[in-house]
Amino acid sequence: MAPPITPIPEIDPGNPRKRVSARGRLRTYFLTGIIVAGPLAITAYLTWWFIALIDSWVKPLVPASYLPDHYLPFSIPGLGLVIAFLAVTLLGFLTANLVGRSVIEFGEVLLARTPVISGLYRGLRQIFETLFSANGSSFRTVGLVEFPVKGTWSVVFLSAPAAPEVQEALPKGAGDGTGHDYVGVFLPCAPNPTTGFFFYLPRSAIIEVGISVEDAAKLVMSAGVIQPEDPQRGLQAMAATLRAAQGDQATRPEAERQDA
Repeated sequence: MAPPITPIPEIDPGNPRKRVSARGRLRTYFLTGIIVAGPLAITAYLTWWFIALIDSWVKPLVPASYLPDHYLPFSIPGLGLVIAFLAVTLLGFLTANLVGRSVIEFGEVLLARTPVISGLYRGLRQIFETLFSANGSSFRTVGLVEFPVKGTWSVVFLSAPAAPEVQEALPKGAGDGTGHDYVGVFLPCAPNPTTGFFFYLPRSAIIEVGISVEDAAKLVMSAGVIQPEDPQRGLQAMAATLRAAQGDQATRPEAERQDA
């Protein structure tokens, strides 16, 4: 018995299918390839550059007889990064106990008595403690301020509140318990968020936004092209797409489902 012949669907004259030329398909394939390969290539390049940089710093400090490269006919990338990670972790472990803390304090006393270097070391240590402290609050909140003119809003990262001396010097500051509570803000420049402007503003002039610092950095680097995403909204859109696909599958003719 011959299988049933599936009728050819009629073309809807009200919704004709637009034919895509070979040139258009080639352009679409090329752009799709760039979208897929571009981020992968840049990420791989930056990762390799960072590993090579750390290796160039660390490997010269290790005796050649202790490096596998001395015995192998090829170089092992990333060995310097592993050594640096273990050394920093060991330094943190030693600093946490009494003996290591005593050694670190002795070294800090020597640096504090060294001209020029003492000021540089104290400043850098304060910056690192502020940025990498587990209980720090600097640059963990995103806000909006009116800049550069009234009616236009810019993305900023909230820093630490102003010191009492700065609060008293600013107009209507809160140094005496009344007036404005000033806070430092960093306004990044697009597309390089590592450069920008730092200034003090009253906290009442800042609108805090409930997005992460990573999303705000993407927003600045892309000049507004990459908008912050809501994970719940993305899951809802995926669920709606799956339900629509299941609905289309259920409404297809029995013969088409068997052929598929």
